[in-house]
Amino acid sequence: MKRIVIFASGSGTNAENLIKFFQNNIHVEVTQVMTNNSHAKVLDKAKDLNISAFSFNRQAFSRSNDVLNILKTFQPDLIVLAGFLWKFPEHILAEFPNKVINIHPALLPNYGGKGMFGMHVHHAIIANKELETGISIHYVNENYDEGALIFQATCPVLATDTAEHVAAKIHALEMEHFPKVVESILNSQS
Repeated sequence: MKRIVIFASGSGTNAENLIKFFQNNIHVEVTQVMTNNSHAKVLDKAKDLNISAFSFNRQAFSRSNDVLNILKTFQPDLIVLAGFLWKFPEHILAEFPNKVINIHPALLPNYGGKGMFGMHVHHAIIANKELETGISIHYVNENYDEGALIFQATCPVLATDTAEHVAAKIHALEMEHFPKVVESILNSQS
């Protein structure tokens, strides 16, 4: 059985989509949801779907081995960042090489880096009059949004689109592609 641990910071729509996608899969299970936000809606979504979830602080995540030790107990085959906003610490990445992935709401390397998340990205896309945007799924390394690309999907940006229109298009791409790409990565592991 392949095990997934999901990290999220907010509403948890991608986490919920992943949990539901793998709910009846006999080869893959989401074992844990972890968040850096004790008020994140993802905690309620995980609870409603009978998935263990808890929050942690920066000390436990970056400055100690608390989160790392918890991860070791779950032995995840893949750690999935689904709207997780903190930079992932090197000591955790070193323990799980090529097992941490992220989804980003733009076509990396464009519109990546610190502070480029959610509506900040979509407003920048509109401000720069981009003709297309999309999602990027990539491995996580020690720098924001710079890990090796795994998958990208695109959508057009129309002259009449607002940042909210772009957000809706990106959300649709995430819902369609993220679980399938996660499944493909797990299937390719030996």
